[in-house]
Amino acid sequence: MSSLQSVILTLAVAYAVIGALLLIVLVYARLHWSVKAIAIIVTSTFYVVSFGGMRGLLGWATTDRLPAAFKLLQARIVEPHSLEGDPGAIYLWVEELDDDNRPSAVPRAFRVPYTDALAEQTHTAENEIKAGHAQGGRAADFGGGEGTILDLVREYVTPKTILETSGGDSTTGEFRPPPAGAQGSVFTPLPPPRMPPKDAE
Repeated sequence: MSSLQSVILTLAVAYAVIGALLLIVLVYARLHWSVKAIAIIVTSTFYVVSFGGMRGLLGWATTDRLPAAFKLLQARIVEPHSLEGDPGAIYLWVEELDDDNRPSAVPRAFRVPYTDALAEQTHTAENEIKAGHAQGGRAADFGGGEGTILDLVREYVTPKTILETSGGDSTTGEFRPPPAGAQGSVFTPLPPPRMPPKDAE
């Protein structure tokens, strides 16, 4: 069993034990029924929150904001499927870059909404990576991108609304890719890392 699996198993057992203890306490406690109901609701809410946290442990792509500067390692484009109501998505596997353009060596998967312009630029960046030309990007070119599990659910509940949404403002925390006719690119050739100056002999 890997260390990640043992962490997940430990968390699952811990929450089950806490839930069982709470149930025992509530059965024998002389509390008003409304207090008992609130305790059960709060505990159930924590189960949902813990599920969201464990999604990150399991390697699900996050909808959080991209790093300020990053190196693109790989991408996967999932086009929209109108019959199934799937709005599509673009998955980016990136490494955060420091101020000297050195990668963090900790890759992470991100999920951003699909647009034709971003899909085309991502495909171009993939070809450049295959040709041996490293590609990078900045979170500022993608807008905010703050997201939660509710955002993922909302896309599947109301895909038409998501598909019809366009434009935007990065200050609101929403992902806003460049319009189809935009000249700017969200991926650019990655300059080599800046090395510290060598000591004078």
